[in-house]
Amino acid sequence: MRHFLIALLASSSFSAEPLVFVTAFASGDKAGIHAFTFDSEKGALKPLHRTTNIQNPFFIAVSPDKRFLYAIDAEKFGGDEDENVAAFALEGRTGRLKRLNHQSARGTASCYLDVDATGKSVLVANYSSGSVASLPVKSDGSLGEAASFFQHSGSSADPQRQKGPNAHCFVISPDNKHALAADLGIDKIMIYTLDAATAKLAPNDAQPFAKLTPGSGPRHLTFHPNGKLVYAINELANAITVFDWSAADGTLKEKQTIATLPADFTGKSYTADLKITPDGKYLYGTNRGHDSLASYRIADDGTLTLLAIQPSGGKGPQNLLVTPDGKWLLCANMPGNNVVVFKIEAASGAITAHGEPVEVPMASCIRWVQ
Repeated sequence: MRHFLIALLASSSFSAEPLVFVTAFASGDKAGIHAFTFDSEKGALKPLHRTTNIQNPFFIAVSPDKRFLYAIDAEKFGGDEDENVAAFALEGRTGRLKRLNHQSARGTASCYLDVDATGKSVLVANYSSGSVASLPVKSDGSLGEAASFFQHSGSSADPQRQKGPNAHCFVISPDNKHALAADLGIDKIMIYTLDAATAKLAPNDAQPFAKLTPGSGPRHLTFHPNGKLVYAINELANAITVFDWSAADGTLKEKQTIATLPADFTGKSYTADLKITPDGKYLYGTNRGHDSLASYRIADDGTLTLLAIQPSGGKGPQNLLVTPDGKWLLCANMPGNNVVVFKIEAASGAITAHGEPVEVPMASCIRWVQ
């Protein structure tokens, strides 16, 4: 047994370093989920494996126990047919993924996934069809058919982009009792209660939704580590809105909106993602078009102060990841076909591009496995 363990530790397939998964949002030969190891001292990504039996994996999520990964799987993204959520098992530390099964996402242009804290429920947001669904997770990590489905309705101010509902993310609250869905098309954050054991959703009685300024286009949401604040990045308004969050009854109260672009910028740009450092001190957001990252300091009351706006290192910054130690920020530039690593200065929140960009075709989503 001792000799076996020594051999295992020495084998090239074993890695004590964290894994980073990056999706290639493409079809055909370019599609896939790329696995890397990450050197937390050097801030370096090293290619490990590419999973290819998947198409247009726009977004992924990892189970809390780090044993399973869930991904959007679409032969034709945003087509007439409902897309799928695929379940994979992580094969140790190899970066390899074993496909378990898939289930219907109950919508089209499926664009966001989240797994609850118990690992028993997977939530999906469908952009084109403007709907959300929840899928139960079986004991082996595979998915069951949708347990809940909700079709959003309405429209808003932008005649091109807000003709109908467009659910763009679905995020579970820190206490695992609620789920918030940002709907870009109707300028609302829909609030649901979640029974994780059954993967059942229901509209929140105390406040079924929070309404944003017409034309905002909320895209992604994130909770502050203290569990008392929610931040929404607005794709159309190029701004971030701050809310107070009451976990007791699942309600939101708006307190600030702040721009993500320089005041003198006159071109076209659209935000995408936002992330907060683990210590809750800094927030970063992406600008696609301006191709930049906006950095903010978070005050004790949760409000934001702009620190800097700087290049993202590629075209169309799509998705961000802050490492759990708060030292590094990873940015997926989707049409730029790369992932850029930034070093975070703990004392100031300043970020500096570090090393050479790593090529990934249509890099769209980044997830971490410690």
